[in-house]
Amino acid sequence: MPCVKPANRRRGQAFGIVAAALTLGLGASAVAAATPNPLPLPPLPDAQHYALCLQMAHSDPQRAYDNALAWHDLGGGFPAQHCAAVALVGLKKYVAAATQLESLANAMMQADPRMRADALEQAGQAWLLAGRPNEAKAAFDSSLAFRPNDPELLIDRAEAFALGGKLFDAVDDLNHVLEIAPKRVDALVYRASAYRQLGSLDLALDDATRALRLDPNSVPGLLERGNIRRLKDDDAGAKADWQRVVELAPGTPDAAAAKDNLAHLAAQPSPARSLLTGPAATPAKP
Repeated sequence: MPCVKPANRRRGQAFGIVAAALTLGLGASAVAAATPNPLPLPPLPDAQHYALCLQMAHSDPQRAYDNALAWHDLGGGFPAQHCAAVALVGLKKYVAAATQLESLANAMMQADPRMRADALEQAGQAWLLAGRPNEAKAAFDSSLAFRPNDPELLIDRAEAFALGGKLFDAVDDLNHVLEIAPKRVDALVYRASAYRQLGSLDLALDDATRALRLDPNSVPGLLERGNIRRLKDDDAGAKADWQRVVELAPGTPDAAAAKDNLAHLAAQPSPARSLLTGPAATPAKP
C-alpha cells in the first residue's frame, strides 16, 4: 500500500508521517477502524493487532515497542518489526529506527515493491530526523528506484540535499517535481527558500508569489515571502505577510516565528539578513 502522508508536510516533524505509513499488506480498513485502546497481545487478528500497535506507537511508544518485540517473538513478522521501528521514532531513537526500516525493506524481497519503497522512504525520513542527510539521500535514492519520478520522494530527497548544504541539487529535484506537478504549492515554497538561501532573491520571490496565487492562505508560503521581502528591503510587505501568518495559524510554531520576525522588524527596521529567525528563517524543507 502506498505511503500515506500529507502533501504539504513540514520537515523535522515527520513522526506522524512515519507512523501513519506502511500497512504491509494487512488491509487499510483494519488500520482505519482501530481505536486507541490498550494494546493486547494475540489472539487478535494480525491486521487489528498491527493497527492498534501503530496507534500505541503515537500515544505510548515505549509500550508499543515492548509489545512489538513480544509480538515478533510470537510470529508477528514484518508488521511487528515495522511497529517496533515506528515506536523507535516516537522514542526519538531515530538512527535505530532508520536502520530497522532499512533492514525491513531488505528483508521483504518477495513483497510488493511499493511496500519496500515505502519502508525505504520512511527510513530516509528517520535519517533526516537524526540529522544524517547522506544516509537519508541514500535511502531516498533506493526508494526512487522502485518509484521513479515520485514527487513526494523527490521532495524528500531535496530536503536531504538542503540539509547537507547541497542547495543546487535540491533545486534540481524541486525543478523535476514542478515539471511533473507545476501546481505543487509546497514545492514552489521550498524552491523559493532554496533560492533565497542561494541569494537569488528575484527567483525566490517569483516562486513564493506563484505559490500564494495558487493558495493565498499558505502559511509556509507567507512565511517565506515575508523572509524574501525583508531581504529585498520591503519591510511593509514582510510585515503584512508575517501578520497574516499570525492571523491564520495562532498558537503554532509558524505564528511564533512570525511574531519573532515582527519583533525584530520593529526593533531594527533596516536591511538585516541575520534577523530572520525560527521556522520562518529556515523552513524545514529547502
